[in-house]
Amino acid sequence: MPLIRPARPDDIPAIFEIRTSVRENHLSRAELAELGITPDSLRAILEASPCLWVAESDGAVAGFSMIDAADACLFAAFVHPRAEGRGLGRLLVAAAEEALFSTHDSAWLETAAASRAAGFYRRLGWAQSGPVSVDGDIRMEKRRP
Repeated sequence: MPLIRPARPDDIPAIFEIRTSVRENHLSRAELAELGITPDSLRAILEASPCLWVAESDGAVAGFSMIDAADACLFAAFVHPRAEGRGLGRLLVAAAEEALFSTHDSAWLETAAASRAAGFYRRLGWAQSGPVSVDGDIRMEKRRP
């Protein structure tokens, strides 16, 4: 049975491994660093606010989700390719939604319009709320149930 729990600083290496292993929306460690996403910045974010959850499967971190609570944004949800199809993504998004909807009536995210992720979010009740951007991304929103 998978376990969803708040992330800890010692989960950061696994989070980076997962983020750099995905097939869609892949970013390398160098590309993440260019965006300001480093182990140190992630550690600081974790210390400032409970905004990141991990999924443990078979004793190892296999996925994570992250929110920007102030902006009501589901910032990230990724599952390691070896752990896809086990329902971890659904559980991670549910943890993020619970936190977001505890303080907001609606939440938003951005993803590529033609991605598997867009279909995944639609199945979870998220809806497109704006046109496709020039880079192919869409904004999706979900209201508190």
